[in-house]
Amino acid sequence: MKKFFFKYKKIVINYLIALFIIVFTIFLYLNYYNNFANFGNKIRDLMFVERGVQQASSDIVIVDIDEKSLAKIGQWPWSRDILAQMVYNLAESGAGVIGFDIVFAESDNSSPKKIADKYDIPSENLPNYDEIFAQAVANTPTILGYVFDFDNPTNFDKEKLPQIPAIVIEKNKKSDDFILTSKGIVQNLDILQDNSYSSGFFNVIPDNDGVSRSVPLVIKYKDYIYPSLGLEMIRAALGVKKITINYSELGIENVQLGDLTIPTDRFGRLFINYKGPKKTYKYLSAVDIIDKNFDKSFVEGKYILIGTSASGLLDLRVSPFDTAFVGVEVHANMIDNILNQDFIYRPLWAEAVDFAIIIAVVFVLTTVLIFTSPLIASISSISLLVILYYIYRHLLFHEGLVFNMIFPLLAFMFTLILNLISNYFFETKQKELIKAKFAKKVSPSVMEDLIKNPDELSMEGKEKFITIFFSDIRDFTTLSEAMGSPKALIELLNEYMTPMVDIIIEHKGTVDKFIGDAIMAYWNAPNDLPNHEDFAVSAAIKQIHALKDLNVKLKNEKKPPIDIGIGINSGLSTVGEMGSFGRSDYTVIGDPVNLASRLEGLNKPYGSHIIISEFTKANLKNDYIIRDLDLVRVKGKKEPVNIFQVLDFGVADDKLKEFIDIYHEALKFYRSSNFTESKELFEQLLKDDESAKTLYSVYIDRCNHYIENPPVDFDGVFTFTTK
Repeated sequence: MKKFFFKYKKIVINYLIALFIIVFTIFLYLNYYNNFANFGNKIRDLMFVERGVQQASSDIVIVDIDEKSLAKIGQWPWSRDILAQMVYNLAESGAGVIGFDIVFAESDNSSPKKIADKYDIPSENLPNYDEIFAQAVANTPTILGYVFDFDNPTNFDKEKLPQIPAIVIEKNKKSDDFILTSKGIVQNLDILQDNSYSSGFFNVIPDNDGVSRSVPLVIKYKDYIYPSLGLEMIRAALGVKKITINYSELGIENVQLGDLTIPTDRFGRLFINYKGPKKTYKYLSAVDIIDKNFDKSFVEGKYILIGTSASGLLDLRVSPFDTAFVGVEVHANMIDNILNQDFIYRPLWAEAVDFAIIIAVVFVLTTVLIFTSPLIASISSISLLVILYYIYRHLLFHEGLVFNMIFPLLAFMFTLILNLISNYFFETKQKELIKAKFAKKVSPSVMEDLIKNPDELSMEGKEKFITIFFSDIRDFTTLSEAMGSPKALIELLNEYMTPMVDIIIEHKGTVDKFIGDAIMAYWNAPNDLPNHEDFAVSAAIKQIHALKDLNVKLKNEKKPPIDIGIGINSGLSTVGEMGSFGRSDYTVIGDPVNLASRLEGLNKPYGSHIIISEFTKANLKNDYIIRDLDLVRVKGKKEPVNIFQVLDFGVADDKLKEFIDIYHEALKFYRSSNFTESKELFEQLLKDDESAKTLYSVYIDRCNHYIENPPVDFDGVFTFTTK
């Protein structure tokens, strides 16, 4: 009973731990999200790498100011007339829209006019490269880039701010807390800005670990909202005049561009669904564009992004695939995602899903750890992790949904660790409980098995086929009187009980209790024991042998000898923890127990020491000297049972075998109602065999009775009316 409550106490506590883990994990989520976010991001990076390279849009081309271009034209910055020529060549080849991932914040110092002005040389007829480039920008579908500065404020007149020929509408906005707001700006020269059709910022704000996983689509500066370079290129290419930012209570939901709906996080950032590592998109060398050494079909109708992969120009970023990812290709991926509506995004309700997954992970794992074996729990835990990974992966790449995996993973780890600690605590307590219950009842090897396999120990009560043993000292009253004092009697009992109990334990039995001078024991409980009938019978024989040695010692000490009777029966009984709430014990009850007790009491009338039932005998595997004793109906039972006397191990010698054979012949006559023939044989045995005089006398008396009073329908069963 104690283990019953112990088990359920463990379950309740483990589920309380699960509840604590859920609350604690959600607390971390709400208060320290950013501290753990990078771990979840790393897992998502791994998913990108595992997925591998995807088909990139052929509508996006990168014109690369690469090492080859720098080697031929010279170091950066190039003179603006060269850039103007590059822009014209792209436009003449049919480029759909051209975007610069470069800001031209300073004048071109290589311009002849700039040099002449510096040295006060007349410059009216000298070319101004900034003007040439500005004219090229004005005459081509070129979008200039600029960059916002979130740390350093700058002051520009309102009319000097970047202008876009589009209306930005904010729907349902209730707070400015969500949209990113900049303090300053680094923009293009006025002459370039004034002549450009439009412009867009190319800020890429990396996460705390330096990896660029998202880009802002819109940024607020001096009460105006500006689009990113990629968003503005798409707007210009599609001819859309309106950009709509849709809000909800939780932040920005999406950005609307004509028929295109672009889902964002609550801050208006688009998660980049990277198509692969660097150079996934079509690259053309800038020098080849300048020299017109390219196939026009490569740029016709395309989105052209001009940037640099040269390491010295410092436009390298970190992506899930590369630690040196070309910055301009971030914008290429973003344009690809928008044009093909191939988004990954974190919906505003993602937080609720994250919480639900945390709860599910904790309770599923807790249940598995409580109710399954260590092997199954280990396999299930690993399987749960794998399943979680692939669920998140499916949601990311097939549903386009970004959820936080690190907090469910933290919850998983907390659950695993705290359950291991809890289980260790309860297993330690369980071992102490088992030791307290069985330390003096079973052998060390049995105890070890119980501790190794505690789940096989049912304390709640179950039916099990066991072998029950009862022994009792004969004429205990006479023995008590002979010892004189209670102290001397207890010392004698202890001297007798010790070897008897040791033999039971050595033979893998469980000592159930002491009832005065009686011993009750059983086999095949609490742990399973093959051939438990043999162990019980062997223990009984060993006890009789040990008793002979003990009586020699007692005789030398002038103490009265001890004689015992043993009853053994096997059958389906109920085993488990029994008693009151405050006091209970692991024991066995049932009819087979009662019969074993009755058999012990039958030893005296038959003059035997060990009596076993037919149910025990049927399953014996070893060799024993056994005599069929009688068919009896014990008090309180209607059905008769065949009982047997166990004499010793092995096989009988010739003389004993002859006596036993004659006995069985006499018993056969008796059971067939041939009482005269039976009596003659029993009288012969009484005369020749001194070892079983009481037994033979019993049957002689019965034969005399039945000869004088012939029974009707004799079945050979003798009914005992007393215990």
